[in-house]
Amino acid sequence: MLVNLEQLSANNVYHLMTQTIIPRPIAWVLTDSGDQNYNLAPFSYFTAVSSAPPLLMFSVGKKPDGSAKDTTVNVKQNKKLVIHIANGDQSKAVTASAATLEHGESELLSIGLETVEFEGFSLPRLKDCHIAFACTLFETQELGETPQTLIFAKIEHIYINDEVINLDDKGRVKVLANKVNPLSRLGGSEYGSLGDIISNIRPK
Repeated sequence: MLVNLEQLSANNVYHLMTQTIIPRPIAWVLTDSGDQNYNLAPFSYFTAVSSAPPLLMFSVGKKPDGSAKDTTVNVKQNKKLVIHIANGDQSKAVTASAATLEHGESELLSIGLETVEFEGFSLPRLKDCHIAFACTLFETQELGETPQTLIFAKIEHIYINDEVINLDDKGRVKVLANKVNPLSRLGGSEYGSLGDIISNIRPK
């Protein structure tokens, strides 16, 4: 099969891209809607961008009515966000947090997720995520005919659960991916979890 994207609608292009660019990591993003009323939403157009400065990027679409999503509004207003890596047991909670709610309605309350203090940062983190990034807004960009908002977030601190790390032979932190068991996004309503880990030594 050879597909010419110029012959497809934007919706069908999205459907095909999300079926073929797999697996995708999920940015589970917590922001402040005001008065410590926290918004939580997942985004699977998500990646690391650079390490100097340490930047993450995720892409946010619009609400069905064409207005900006709460994550975009909150990040532009408050400049702070926490990006979590969900685990394989949290697919239902991640899916539930994708619901379109009125601005100010908290997914944390409707789903029943618990937060704890993120030491050294003004926003909390989700208690049951092994990895969380405390970030400040670096910049945003708008692109596309129905604009997507690209949010570039600078990492200030990284929380890693002690249970999913050890030290390698150089004394560096080694994250045990099988213990993190990161949740990944596939096409449609499908998710993936970590399978076999393959280790190959890169050539010099």
